[in-house]
Amino acid sequence: MHHFRKLILATCALAPSLAFAEAQQAPNIIYILADDLGYGDVQCLNPERGKIPTPNMDRVAAEGMTFTDAHTSSSVCTPTRYSIITGRYNWRSKLQRSVLNGYGEPLIPTDRMTVPSFLRENGYTTAMIGKWHLGLGITTTDGKKANAKSGLKQKKGNGSFAPAELSNIDWKGEIKGGPVDLGFDSWYGISASLDFPPYVWIRNRNWVGEGTHAKAFHRDGPASADFEAVDVLGKLADESVKFISEYKSENPFFIYMPLPSPHTPIVPTNKWKGKSGLGDYGDFVMQTDDFVGQVVKALDDKGISENTILIVTSDNGTSKRANFKSLEKQGHFASAQYRGSKSDIWEGGHRVPFLVKWPKVIPADSTSDVLTCQSDLLATCAELVSKELPANAGEDSESILPVFKGKKTKFSRAGIIHHSIGGHFSYRQGQNKLILAYGSGGWTTPTEANAKKQGAPKAQLYDLSADPGEQNNLYKSQPELAEQLLTQLTDDVNTGASVKDKKSKNDVENIVLWKSEKK
Repeated sequence: MHHFRKLILATCALAPSLAFAEAQQAPNIIYILADDLGYGDVQCLNPERGKIPTPNMDRVAAEGMTFTDAHTSSSVCTPTRYSIITGRYNWRSKLQRSVLNGYGEPLIPTDRMTVPSFLRENGYTTAMIGKWHLGLGITTTDGKKANAKSGLKQKKGNGSFAPAELSNIDWKGEIKGGPVDLGFDSWYGISASLDFPPYVWIRNRNWVGEGTHAKAFHRDGPASADFEAVDVLGKLADESVKFISEYKSENPFFIYMPLPSPHTPIVPTNKWKGKSGLGDYGDFVMQTDDFVGQVVKALDDKGISENTILIVTSDNGTSKRANFKSLEKQGHFASAQYRGSKSDIWEGGHRVPFLVKWPKVIPADSTSDVLTCQSDLLATCAELVSKELPANAGEDSESILPVFKGKKTKFSRAGIIHHSIGGHFSYRQGQNKLILAYGSGGWTTPTEANAKKQGAPKAQLYDLSADPGEQNNLYKSQPELAEQLLTQLTDDVNTGASVKDKKSKNDVENIVLWKSEKK
């Protein structure tokens, strides 16, 4: 009788969650975007040369689908995020190379369709929890662009300052042009990476506190008194779990969770220090993996895992600040079998983990080798709600929903385009990859200047099926194939869209394809 009573109580406790799950028809969507997590940092993707335990990401893969040929649009942060949110290649915007800083102005105009604005129009509650890094309209005390004085941390330490001593930011002023003006119902997070000030939390359009202290987690600048980089990932996890557990609406939700980890500053909490045995970077990856685990548990506890699309990916490859020499001595290769890392045009810069769990639809432990780009999120969401995108939105976005369902899909675009931190282009079609650069196009040796001095060809051509490590340059031996790929790349760039039936223009005229040849 006692056991029967416990069973009844347990069933009653589950009833509200089950009723909530049944009330929702369209799937919830959660998009977790790690920062600088390499393809080889996820153990199930790199079982032989990956030494960092990632049990939660491995679980997502085991219960869902692993994409082995998924790419960011760029090998660095800001441009990748632009493409995820807009379904448009980053270099079609005014940002042609590198990234914004924490004071950067909005990169996405508020009249452009975004993933959250589209989903909100189609009945979704939309939330963002995490790092933005796409520019903000920051109100200032003098009407000028937001800025901050430098050197205060070094000169005076962490003491308290009058806000005017640190920057011209109006901490009581409204923030415009950010997530809540681009389709998100709510936002809790930070303006950019944790090595870019200001170090002050933001909720919706308002600063949470004031930048009355000078702190430096790499670059110094204004910070609120209680802001510490080591606390950020934990606070974002708490906010994410709270959102899921307290969600009551019958509308499905979309939550974009761009994390600040394992990007610099590499600051695992004391709970995680020493866990990996590989140093702080390995520990921070494990803490990032734990964030994924907390989200999965929250979904399970709420009873909504079955009809929630959970995507776990990264914004580019691993940064050199992870200390590759030390990691590789211990048997861990952050880019797995691929060449290069964050910033580079080689595969290690932009081929990233892409794991998708949706138990209601996706068979467990499935794999796809479909060539896809993170810009495909917008078109995938459109097919999910059975709506057409307008001709001037999602210019470089194709739906991968059929792939989730185990069906073959044929894209209207001919291939996908990669972009490095220096603005160097690459074109991928099938297993062929053309690179318009002498070297890495980024930070890895040989850089452009060094490769050019060494007499390297002005471009590179690789057959990734035979040469995934990009070692055998076929550019000179297969000129006709190189020219064919260059023609397609040029067309995709100049027409304003790589997807058929789109009508759009680039924000910048005369985009330079051959950056190293520019005079």
